[in-house]
Amino acid sequence: MNLNKESLQKTITYKTSRSGGKGGQNVNKVSSKVELLFSIGDSTLFTDEEKDLLKDKLQSRFNKDGYIQVICDEERSQYLNKEKAIERLIILLKNALHKPKVRRATRVSKAAKAARLENKRLNAAKKEGRKSKFDE
Repeated sequence: MNLNKESLQKTITYKTSRSGGKGGQNVNKVSSKVELLFSIGDSTLFTDEEKDLLKDKLQSRFNKDGYIQVICDEERSQYLNKEKAIERLIILLKNALHKPKVRRATRVSKAAKAARLENKRLNAAKKEGRKSKFDE
């Protein structure tokens, strides 16, 4: 899956509001806080199988309307907050779509077992040689 900002822009909606934090008097005048809303169901970027996978993995991220919500208010600029929110959404979607490799069960080889047992035998002999013998 090749997600990029341009393809996501078509299906994303934004809400902006005034943000707290740094910015001085600017905080009271400018709506720099960005709330990004993305609907998986309405998106044409994913197949039905991928949509089901995303809905299962991101179930806790949905709001009551069924949108994925990403909020960003770190920067003073609305534009920068939009960019950061999109990057977070892309990371979120990529992580949800990632399929881990299936682990194949393997055995320890005979040579590795023999080498381990030989090493144990040598260590035991070394420690046995350190003992002082009182009965002689």
